[in-house]
Amino acid sequence: MTTVIRTHGLTKHYGRVHALDGLDLEVEEGQIHGFLGPNGAGKSTAIRVLLGLARKTGGAASVFGGDPWRDAVALHRRIAYVPGDVSVWPNLSGGEAIDLLARLRGAARHGDAYRAEKERLSEAFQFDPRKKGRAYSKGNRQKVALIAALSVPADLYILDEPTSGLDPLMEVMFRREIARVRAAGATVLLSSHILSEVEQLCDRVSIIRAGRVVETGTLAELRHLTRTEISFEGTNAATAAGIEGAHDAVAEDGRVRFTVDSDAVAGILPELSRRNVAGLRIAPPSLEELFLRHYGDDLAAMEGNGR
Repeated sequence: MTTVIRTHGLTKHYGRVHALDGLDLEVEEGQIHGFLGPNGAGKSTAIRVLLGLARKTGGAASVFGGDPWRDAVALHRRIAYVPGDVSVWPNLSGGEAIDLLARLRGAARHGDAYRAEKERLSEAFQFDPRKKGRAYSKGNRQKVALIAALSVPADLYILDEPTSGLDPLMEVMFRREIARVRAAGATVLLSSHILSEVEQLCDRVSIIRAGRVVETGTLAELRHLTRTEISFEGTNAATAAGIEGAHDAVAEDGRVRFTVDSDAVAGILPELSRRNVAGLRIAPPSLEELFLRHYGDDLAAMEGNGR
């Protein structure tokens, strides 16, 4: 597959602060690639470097084989970008702001097709383009950027917390639109703190910590790095005793629960069958669990400090 985004040993320093500290990231053509990490991990800095808005300190970064800093004008003809905190011109209507942003990306070349797509997206996102920018809520400002980005076809969509401020119904609409552009052959780099959103949309995921990617792969690959929960009806945790590979058995709410290494699940099923367990459930680790594998100690430290 063609690699659309590639960074190797990418660094970005602001004085003594190392926002990026050797970032290695690859995004393949046609993928939706999730980019995960809490505030301060380096996600937005990496995106700014990829967009040519910040100059790298060291290492290498390329988009479509070009240098994001040197070739920014040419690359931006192929890129749509949505930030997580959108500002709009207070005296322009939402429709005028969308037209202005879309023209910067070549909307004029698409003529009636652009106008039809803008109208379709405005209806889909329940957006009133007649109001002035000063009257828009955060969610509506976000819709301006989303409609402008999605109404003109792009080869690469770079989305940095794009659903910030949207209600759950609009998040569903966003997921449908991203699935649509991916089906059309586009590539998407999606930075989001909504793990369920990433889990539903993304082909691959990279988890960033302290300016470095600490885990990358498909969700199936990453799930093998943590444990699967198995549960069945029962009130005594001792019924899980003797099951090879079972960890942390507990009984609560009328069910016995324990975890096993994800690649050991198949070997445990015959033993459960011999015990005639009822109401068997097998729950693969969620993306939240994968995420906490790297950030759980930070959360524990915050709780220990009473924060």
